[in-house]
Amino acid sequence: MNLTLVGGLLGGAGLVLLGITLLTDGLKAAAGPLLQQMLARATRTRWRGLLAGASITALVQSSSAVTLAAIGFVNAGLLELGQALWVLFGANVGTTMTGWVVALVGLEFKIERLALPLLGFGMALRLTAPGGRRGALGLALAGFGLLFVGIDVLRETFQAQAAAFVLPAGANTLVLLLAGAAVTVLMQSSSASLALVLTAAQGGLLPLQAAAAAVIGANIGTTITAVLGAVGATANARRAAAAHVVFNLLAGVVAFALLPWLLTVTTALRDTFGMAAAPAADLALFHTTFNVLGVAVMLPLAPRLMDWLQRCFRTTEEDESRPRYLDRTVLTVPELALSALDRELRRQGDFAARAVAAALAQPVPDRGALALARVVTTRLQRAIGDFVSQLTRSGLSERTAGQAPRLLRIARYYDEAAAAASVAVTTAGQSGDRPPLPSLDVLRRAAGQVLAVANPALGLASVPDIDRAAEAFERAYQAAKADLLDAGARTELPVADMDGWLRTLSALRRAVEQLVKAGRMLGPDSAPAVIANVLPASP
Repeated sequence: MNLTLVGGLLGGAGLVLLGITLLTDGLKAAAGPLLQQMLARATRTRWRGLLAGASITALVQSSSAVTLAAIGFVNAGLLELGQALWVLFGANVGTTMTGWVVALVGLEFKIERLALPLLGFGMALRLTAPGGRRGALGLALAGFGLLFVGIDVLRETFQAQAAAFVLPAGANTLVLLLAGAAVTVLMQSSSASLALVLTAAQGGLLPLQAAAAAVIGANIGTTITAVLGAVGATANARRAAAAHVVFNLLAGVVAFALLPWLLTVTTALRDTFGMAAAPAADLALFHTTFNVLGVAVMLPLAPRLMDWLQRCFRTTEEDESRPRYLDRTVLTVPELALSALDRELRRQGDFAARAVAAALAQPVPDRGALALARVVTTRLQRAIGDFVSQLTRSGLSERTAGQAPRLLRIARYYDEAAAAASVAVTTAGQSGDRPPLPSLDVLRRAAGQVLAVANPALGLASVPDIDRAAEAFERAYQAAKADLLDAGARTELPVADMDGWLRTLSALRRAVEQLVKAGRMLGPDSAPAVIANVLPASP
């Protein structure tokens, strides 16, 4: 008897899992880019995002697919975190469609009237168009039919063993909740574990309350997909995965705490809708009810959840790019606001200078430091621009308002300096080995002198000192450019490499020019000027 139960359980669960896999893969392939398009277009408001998550999940029969797609979109920057949250919440509502399919179709129809024709017709489509959309749809239909075959195997197994099956002593609702979560983690599919629970309840192996606890566990266990999908992803993608986990845990805790009451509500709803009394249908309704309840609970909590998520999984870029001196409270005092802007601009200038220094690092550029400085410089420019806009709307004197264009221009210069440094490194990496020209070392040292006098973190030098360093750099640039052209003309350097290195020097020149322009406009602060080479001499 035990072997029969185990064999039927494993075989039926395997068929259900295989059917769901084929169904999901086929629908995703048949839809083509529809999943991505719907997610991108239907998330402008939280209600549209909720509806998109629910409808797409119901369509492809996989909350895991929608969850991973949403996290991937956040990771790629195509979806904002706030948009993705409601897609994820909606996916949990949409995944309840599986329960209704199992309860109202899989357990109510004679299997040979539905599943076998679907299998045959689906495979016929697959064989006649293996690489097209029709073939993908056929695979989905075959998966749908196979899902029902698996459900029928489970149903017959459970019905045959129900009379002799007794739950182990101590198998209370908490144990079954944990079991439902564990099975979902192992099967990597809440839909498959849900089908297992519903057929067990319909076959009489599980009482309704115990099966409901297992359904809650399956809902919690599905979070493993989001956790795995966020490994190695961006901070925002990890936040989206954490939101998915929080939602499922919160909905599960609320449903478990209110389990007897929710089952009573489920019974009342079943009677209201005129549904026949059946354990599987009751569980499908229960599953939908507590996920909708979870969304209702999240409505007032979503802003606080967003604030908490923003404080979690912080990256170095996010920490450094947060303005340290720009505060809304100083907007009412223009002098304080201008002082705060001056300090923030000097921070931005420091990161722009770091980007140039990273591009000049020997023996190879420091790409990690460059990437960090590039991101921070751009984000600080946006923050400074927003702050200046708020300041100009607060009613300034004509003299104070005249400072706004200058401040915005300085911020722009620093961002362009970091961008040009990044271009210099990119083109250098595409131009072969560094030519053994002494003039390139001279150019590098001249750039270091500019950084020493034009980096606000070191204390900006006077305008004449900045101009002298800039003029020395320009002479070094012209000499290095002439040497590269000469080496190319004498075929000592391949023409393609010569052209690449010329573009590299041009990008470096632009980066230095932007630093010089910003330094002239910003002017020295109270800190003493430091005129020293910030780069070590080349060996």
